[in-house]
Amino acid sequence: MTRRLLVAITAVVALLGFAGATFLYDRSTEEKRATAASPQDHVFVRAHSPVVGPENAPVTIVEFFDPACEACRAFYPVVKQIMAAFPEQVRVVLRYTAFHKGSDEVVRILEAARLQGVFELVLEAVLKAQPAWAAHDTPDLAKAWEAAGGAGLDLQKARADMLMPDITAVLNQDMADVQAVGVSQTPTFFVNGKPLPSFGAQQLYDLVEREVRAAGGRPNE
Repeated sequence: MTRRLLVAITAVVALLGFAGATFLYDRSTEEKRATAASPQDHVFVRAHSPVVGPENAPVTIVEFFDPACEACRAFYPVVKQIMAAFPEQVRVVLRYTAFHKGSDEVVRILEAARLQGVFELVLEAVLKAQPAWAAHDTPDLAKAWEAAGGAGLDLQKARADMLMPDITAVLNQDMADVQAVGVSQTPTFFVNGKPLPSFGAQQLYDLVEREVRAAGGRPNE
């Protein structure tokens, strides 16, 4: 990935509104998170966490993610571009951070999709349809279900599976870890347990690149 491309993506992200107060970071907050979280790596990655990329990749991006979050939607292509730049060295772990009204149900949709083997397809469809369903005060979750069904989710089975105790346990554990790490806005990224020095696409890329080079790798040219 070129820095020019990341600058362009960053501009798109800005236009989609991550500059709002909900998504602002400051360095002191990040340092507090790092101090609190670094002794316990398991709060970043659980056995149940969705993982995209090589299982044994030396660099792990952990994203605390809310499916109703506009900035999470904006950052989705950024993360994919970073993975394309480091295909063998980077994996992404999603941690559910259901801050917005209705997000918990959409997380259950995603977990039901994982059981059916269509997680990434449904994730992309739900994010693409986010402007239609994710009004924060009055979410229209029927449209989220419609998008998931269009991506191949068996809706009847998903509606039964979404209430499984295992899926409830995933939601509860992730929200407990959100509190333990001190996450208060989405998306929040950690790379090999390290917080971003400040919030932005370029900052994420730069931290990933440093970790990849520290592990002896280099980006695709």
